[in-house]
Amino acid sequence: MRILACCLVILLSIAATAQTTSPPGTTPARIPVKVVVVAMFEVGADTGDTPGELQYWVQRDHLDQTYPLPAAYHDARMNADGELAIVTGMGTAHAAATIMALGLDPRFDLSHAYWLIAGIAGGTPEQASLGSAVWANWIVDGDLGYEIDAREMPPEWSTGVLPLHKKEPFEAPATPLPGQVYQTNRELMLWAYGLTKNLPLQDSDHLKEIRAHFDGAAAHNPPQVLLGDEVSSSRYWHGKRMEAWATHWMDYFTNSQGRFATTAMEDTGSLQSLQLLARAGKVDWQRVLVLRTVSNYDRQPTGIDAATSLSNQRVGQYGAYLPSLEAAYSVGHAVVSELTKNWEQYRESLPNAGKP
Repeated sequence: MRILACCLVILLSIAATAQTTSPPGTTPARIPVKVVVVAMFEVGADTGDTPGELQYWVQRDHLDQTYPLPAAYHDARMNADGELAIVTGMGTAHAAATIMALGLDPRFDLSHAYWLIAGIAGGTPEQASLGSAVWANWIVDGDLGYEIDAREMPPEWSTGVLPLHKKEPFEAPATPLPGQVYQTNRELMLWAYGLTKNLPLQDSDHLKEIRAHFDGAAAHNPPQVLLGDEVSSSRYWHGKRMEAWATHWMDYFTNSQGRFATTAMEDTGSLQSLQLLARAGKVDWQRVLVLRTVSNYDRQPTGIDAATSLSNQRVGQYGAYLPSLEAAYSVGHAVVSELTKNWEQYRESLPNAGKP
């Protein structure tokens, strides 16, 4: 028994030594991260099947190193160039939890990291066409508020959705709560837009045929890189009346500075965690970018009601699903590549919008 006990002690000692990568009394060096790509969903595996928002990044940027992240929705993926990617999961709650888990993970040094939220979205045909990529400066939460069924609202109301602490829709003055309205670094956004605005995006006869059935100032335009703003809510809404609400909601909460262009289901959750992490000194809030690409229009085509249109809206079945994934990668990658290849320039100093 004594021999067995001694052997067990020796084996435990060897195992403990094998797991120690730093001298006694020190902590392992943190992994420096240059850019974090934030995707929201993946259809199946990270590689080799129908792609979601992460797969092109993993395959094309060789994000071969996996870091288990049990407190988050998905493990982190990284390459040797300092590019890290994460999937938040759908909805603001998943997004907030995942970004907070990553931001507090002691293995990573995120103090100089740039954050690129890059995913697909619904878009208003008044501002953006299918397959377009839209850089957002204003992101407004569409969940916080009061709501009564539209069938019970007063006839003079345009919507049954009210801001919290207000007695009627869009009652002035707007008083957004903490976490309801975010503005990214406009200078950084304009730099990213200047870097990417002339990139060609995928178009096809199929997309042209879909666009022909919609009205709206931008409905028939070819895909392009644009500037626009976003209403983010875990509730997936659809239809002309809801689009009118979102347009007014953006205008109301940004004092007419924002211009509604795309939807989202996660970004206010991600931004809330990033803002709190910045307050804790873990990340730099001025290094956050939001890019959404238009996989579908947020309202019904001409001649179809909203319910029928919504029934056709499923991941993988959006009219511009693959082109919008391609746009998110190609536009986002141009920025990621510039940052990582010229890291000595961008590590300490933010890009200048006048010098793409």
